[in-house]
Amino acid sequence: MKRNTLVLGAVLFILAVFAWAGWANFEYRKQTAERRMAGMPQGEFVVDAATGTPQYVSPLKGKPAPNFTLEDLSGKKVSLSSYKGKAVLVNFWATWCAPCKIETPWLVELRNQYAPQGFEILGVSAEGDDLKAGDKAGWAKEQAEITRFVRQMKVSYPMLMNGDSISRLYGGLDELPTSVFVDRNGIVVAAQLGLTSKADIESNIHKALGK
Repeated sequence: MKRNTLVLGAVLFILAVFAWAGWANFEYRKQTAERRMAGMPQGEFVVDAATGTPQYVSPLKGKPAPNFTLEDLSGKKVSLSSYKGKAVLVNFWATWCAPCKIETPWLVELRNQYAPQGFEILGVSAEGDDLKAGDKAGWAKEQAEITRFVRQMKVSYPMLMNGDSISRLYGGLDELPTSVFVDRNGIVVAAQLGLTSKADIESNIHKALGK
């Protein structure tokens, strides 16, 4: 009996240690995330007075869009600043994102429709969040997946890689797709979080074009 009691005590002690370690690890990850988020501008949802529906308001609205330089699928460096004078939609997306697959055909159609008026879309892939800088095989696989998606969807606008490297500049990616609309002067005029509608996207394109 005494031996069984000792064994039971030892087992309970080990379980307690594992429970404590798990809690400590959770708290560490939570605190690390909070420290990472500290100082990051956060958007919010507000109820539109006219429609009564919640609208996402970006912390960047009315401010210059943060500049960035990323590589496209051919390895060419593309900078947002080079599009000054055009209205630009910066669209964060991923191949595994189901809502993105619904939205992309709308974007292709709208880009083709409004490009003659000085509108462009920059697709920014946000699916390499777990890839390391030196993981050549991983990046090559991601590039192949994006290329396949581009061909299937007949995407006509630039697709850029490593979007996670700039997500912090844009308030973090709480949901995909995330779209930021920039006017001809480089100022953010609107943003959309998650899947909305083609009509909403077109309305924000009008704002970026100054209509």
